[in-house]
Amino acid sequence: MITALAGTVGGVGFFLIWWSCWETPARGDRERKPGRLADLLAAAGVDKVSPRGLAGTCLGLGIFVALVFYALSRSWPIAGCFSLFGAWLPITILRWRAKKRMAMLRQLWPDVVDHLRSAIRAGLPMPEALIQLGDKGPEELRPVFREFGADYRAGGQFDGSLNELKQRLADPVADRIIEALRLTREVGGSDLGKLLGTLAEFLRENARTRSELEARQSWTINAARLAVAAPWIVMLLLATRPEAIQAYNTPVGAVVLLGGLVVSLICYTVMLKIGALPQDERVLR
Repeated sequence: MITALAGTVGGVGFFLIWWSCWETPARGDRERKPGRLADLLAAAGVDKVSPRGLAGTCLGLGIFVALVFYALSRSWPIAGCFSLFGAWLPITILRWRAKKRMAMLRQLWPDVVDHLRSAIRAGLPMPEALIQLGDKGPEELRPVFREFGADYRAGGQFDGSLNELKQRLADPVADRIIEALRLTREVGGSDLGKLLGTLAEFLRENARTRSELEARQSWTINAARLAVAAPWIVMLLLATRPEAIQAYNTPVGAVVLLGGLVVSLICYTVMLKIGALPQDERVLR
C-alpha cells in the first residue's frame, strides 16, 4: 500500500513538473466567440438568459410535453415526436423575436443617424453625440444609449463603451455605424456629416424595399407552416382512437412517425430556404 501511494504521488509530481514546462495562455487572452445560441439571444434582445439556461429550458419543455402527451395518448412514439416540437418551441420564439426586433431597428436606424449627424454638426464630441441619444433618440433605443453613457462616464474609455454598445444592440447595421464612428475618431476626417447623410438615405431606401419584399414573402412562409402543421393535426385527431394508438405503438408505426417527422422537417426547411431573403450578417463584431 505504501509503495503504491508513493508511486502515485511521484507520478503526479512528475506530471506537474512536465505541465509547468509549457506556457498556458491567460484566460483573459483567450478569444471566445459567442455561439449560435448566444447570438440568437442577443439578436432577440434577451440579456438575462444564458445559452445554458436556454438549452435547459428546451430540454425541460421537451420532457414536459413528452409526459403530457404520453399521459393523454399512452403512446411513446407520439409523445416523442411532439416532445421534439416542444423542445424546439423556445428557439422558434426567439427567432421570431429576433426577426421582429431587427425589422423594428431597421426602421429606427435612419432617425438615429440623423440625430448623430445633427449633433456632430452642432459641434458636440462624438461620445456626447451618442450619449444624447439616450434622451433625444428613438424611444425604443434610449435605454441602450443610456447604458452606453453610464459605461463611458464610469470608465472614460470610448472604444470599450462602443464594444459594449455593439454587444447590446447585436445588429449588423449598428456594427457598421459604430465602426464608422470609431474609424472617424481614430483617423479624423471632415466628411462625417456627409457620410452619415448618405448612410441615412441608404438605410431608408433599404428598409422600404425590404418591407415590400417581406410582405410578398409572407405567403410562402405561411404556406410552409400550414403544410407542416396539417399532417400532425390530423395525427392528433387519429390519436383519439384506440386502434390508431395501438398501430403507432408498434415498431412499424414508430418508423412511420419518424419518417413523417423527417420529411416534414426537410420540406419545411427547403420551403424556407426557397422563400428566404438575404440576411445581413454581423461581420464587424
